[in-house]
Amino acid sequence: MPDTNPSQLQRAAWLRKLYFTRAAFSFVWVALAFTVAKGSPIVATALLVVYPAWDALANLWDARMTGGAKANPTQVLNAWMSALVTVAVVVSLGLHLQVILLIFGTWAIVAGLLQLATAIRRRKADRGQWVMMLSGAQSALAGGFFVAQQGSAAPVVQTFAGYAGVGAVYFLISGLVILFRQAKSRPQNFARKDVG
Repeated sequence: MPDTNPSQLQRAAWLRKLYFTRAAFSFVWVALAFTVAKGSPIVATALLVVYPAWDALANLWDARMTGGAKANPTQVLNAWMSALVTVAVVVSLGLHLQVILLIFGTWAIVAGLLQLATAIRRRKADRGQWVMMLSGAQSALAGGFFVAQQGSAAPVVQTFAGYAGVGAVYFLISGLVILFRQAKSRPQNFARKDVG
């Protein structure tokens, strides 16, 4: 069952875990894209399907653990978008791979704007959201770049890997911001307990 009213400390711990997990996944994905995928069309294809599928699961997981679907409409919508992109990528695999850049570009624009909206909504209650705002805005801009690249000779997996790598850094920084602020507040909490 989702926690429909998590405390601020629970939310912070959960978001820190989510951001670190998403960063780790993306770093591994990028490493595979620039190594194994270059010599294996099967791995390259799998990576193109796995990335949006993972994003869908991560957004649902996020919504579930931070108050449920009603409290997180942008996260739920983002999850649905990512799921649709996963299906669209699978369907388009029989076509020219450049079509996937168009799909991913459109997705990056919409997902970035939804992430920006989520971060703005959370900025007062949760830490590290300024980084997520930057990430959402950058995602939307990168999406426009992908759309512009569609039809060119750009390698699809490696082009998208640059985007995924930047996203991983944003998630890592957000997780570290939460971690450092929690560590900084602990001595104050202990001091209050001692005074009490």
